[in-house]
Amino acid sequence: MSDEATSNNGVSIIFDDWRTISFAVFLALVGYAVMVSVPVLSTALVQTLGYTEEQVGRVWGNDMLGLSIGAIIAALTVARVNRRHLVMAGIVLTIGANLLCMKIVDYESVMWLRLAAGTGSGIFTGTAVATLGATTNTVRAFNILLLAFSFSTALELHVFPKLTLNGIYWSLIGATAICALFLRWLPRRPLNAEEKKLQHDIEDHSEDWRVPKYLPALCLVAVCFTYINIGGYFTYIELAAIDYGISQGWISPLLTWSSFLALVGCVLAFLCTRFGLFKPLFVALITMGTVVGMLALGINDINLAVSLFTFMAMWTFVDVYQSSMIGYMDRSGSFAALIPSVQGFGQFVGPNIAASIIGAGLGYSTMFIVSGSMALVAMAIYFGIAVYMHKRGSAQVEAATEAA
Repeated sequence: MSDEATSNNGVSIIFDDWRTISFAVFLALVGYAVMVSVPVLSTALVQTLGYTEEQVGRVWGNDMLGLSIGAIIAALTVARVNRRHLVMAGIVLTIGANLLCMKIVDYESVMWLRLAAGTGSGIFTGTAVATLGATTNTVRAFNILLLAFSFSTALELHVFPKLTLNGIYWSLIGATAICALFLRWLPRRPLNAEEKKLQHDIEDHSEDWRVPKYLPALCLVAVCFTYINIGGYFTYIELAAIDYGISQGWISPLLTWSSFLALVGCVLAFLCTRFGLFKPLFVALITMGTVVGMLALGINDINLAVSLFTFMAMWTFVDVYQSSMIGYMDRSGSFAALIPSVQGFGQFVGPNIAASIIGAGLGYSTMFIVSGSMALVAMAIYFGIAVYMHKRGSAQVEAATEAA
């Protein structure tokens, strides 16, 4: 591939090439595979290796911690090294760790291997998200990613329960290996000065929020709290349902079909853009916290379905708005590159908090209350940002009026 997407004046913006966007989306989906498959993976570890419910939270939490570490590595190096070499290093690390997980099954060793596998995934996922963040239409790129995310989640949750634990590992290895075959579609370098100027000239400046750097950083903190909620809920939802006597034959189809609600979340997010970014995000986070917390009262077939379907729709809905907000605040993409890191860190903290609650004998009811409250913490952060921006806007209008 030539690393070019030619504009009408002959200057190229390499990140707008459809092959680059397609590859970055696929690369990110492979990197996120463990994140969306945690309920199935948790059950597989319990049933195949006899791990306790607390241990599975620690194991997959370690994988998410690795995702966070790898994404930080990518954010620090993506502008300085050949991106293809960076992604290849992540691919090799992930494949190697997954291969060893099929041979080494003791708890302590698997903990370290999942950390290594997650780190490799984080390296190429962070690079993929940074690549999408460098496109001219960042919001469109993230919407494509999240639409694809809904279908890949459904596929994984449908196929993985039918496989053995080693079969799941082989699937992860195969998908990661495919990434290496299309590595030539990834640009080696960031945009140069001429390309940046062209991109600045043609992008939609009405969506460019000029804010202090600490605001997108606060948004990343809010993303982390959102994913603490997601991590705790999604890691234990299947095990909690089984504990309440729900049939596995009911849970597995629910997990598969609920994943299609991610597509509904993307469509709703598109339709709600007329209401701005903050108001829909507030409603979505309150809804997400409510459908998680309501399971503290007990789980039956109906409220499990309502909780899962609503949760999956709100997951992608919230992600569209969170990613777009960070993109608006920082068009350079440097903060966007850290999104997988805070997502991974949140999904490391979430399962560990949940595991500690369960290990202390406080039960799933307490776990659901704590997990749901994390979404409300994220909402409080965004509310503070919204108040600041409203006051700043009012002050700017007032100053302009006085000057006139």
